[in-house]
Amino acid sequence: MTHLIMIPARFGSSRLPGKPLMDIAGKPMVVRVVEAARSAGFERCVVATDDQRICEAVVDAGYDAVMTRADHPSGTDRLQEAADQLGLEPDDIVVNLQGDEPLMPGENLRQVVALLEAAPEAAVATLYEPLPLAEANNPNAVKLVQDRAGRVLYFSRAPIPWDRDQQVTGQATPYKRHIGLYAYRKRALDAFVTWSESPLEQLEKLEQLRFMTEGHGIVAAQAVTHVPAGVDTQADLDAVRAVFTQKGDS
Repeated sequence: MTHLIMIPARFGSSRLPGKPLMDIAGKPMVVRVVEAARSAGFERCVVATDDQRICEAVVDAGYDAVMTRADHPSGTDRLQEAADQLGLEPDDIVVNLQGDEPLMPGENLRQVVALLEAAPEAAVATLYEPLPLAEANNPNAVKLVQDRAGRVLYFSRAPIPWDRDQQVTGQATPYKRHIGLYAYRKRALDAFVTWSESPLEQLEKLEQLRFMTEGHGIVAAQAVTHVPAGVDTQADLDAVRAVFTQKGDS
């Protein structure tokens, strides 16, 4: 069984056009993400992109990239095409590491693979962190709820569970913030691209709900290590650059 890190990367970004190629301490961001994956012990790490400039930057740095179609509606569709190109088997595990997560801890990459391996009935595994009460109403912080076995019951941008009687006070929090790090079985990716977008997915704008609508289970666990913020804005980019500068990475 193969374990593979896949990094979907596209040039277009509404807030930071060309984000994967933006410089972080002398290297393009996408290369920094590949380095994070390799330092976690994953020998096979591939960038999936529809942009020749991104592909060349990755290859010039000595890493692997595959070119995919430009018309994919989601990063998950892009992963599936790349997995096909690489000839992966149905039981192989693909970890989806976003191309704007250069600070993703290696412990979490290994954790999400182990989580999926331990749940043969699941199609997907993912992670979460506790969410402060003050962030419960933030639609950009995706929440999840689970059953006792760790299977996800639902993802939402709304505050779930709903604290009807305002029982929760102080520092305690019932909220779990979803981290956008996934491990998929290859056969789950193959199934995903055959399904149409679900009504729940259309409402919440959360593509993982497509798996759940079709009856394919997702398991989740609390991340073993805190996940620093990714890069969505110029302020995020400046903060990540500062981290690398302080570490003296080159």
